[in-house]
Amino acid sequence: GGTDNHLMLLDLRSVGITGAELEARLDEVHITANKNAILNDPQPSSITSGMRLGTPAVTSRGFKEAEMRDIARFIKEATFDFDATKDRITEEVIALCERFPIYTK
Repeated sequence: GGTDNHLMLLDLRSVGITGAELEARLDEVHITANKNAILNDPQPSSITSGMRLGTPAVTSRGFKEAEMRDIARFIKEATFDFDATKDRITEEVIALCERFPIYTK
């Protein structure tokens, strides 16, 4: 029935990637997210085992559920198959942002 918070914290320990690595991958495909420590994080704060995701920037642009599913897919692909998908993800992110510009004339 909804959400009480626009933020979520992903624990990446089970997928074999650090927060810093995923943050760099997402940045490369034009998705902004932040590495974030998780509870009792075994990694130092400069690396982290988590990723913080929030929705305000995309909902401000007008993204709805369908676009959120696309973003989730991009993040999943960047996490598990980055080298094979990064060019396509980048193209799709750019196209999505062009459909929902920050500023309109």
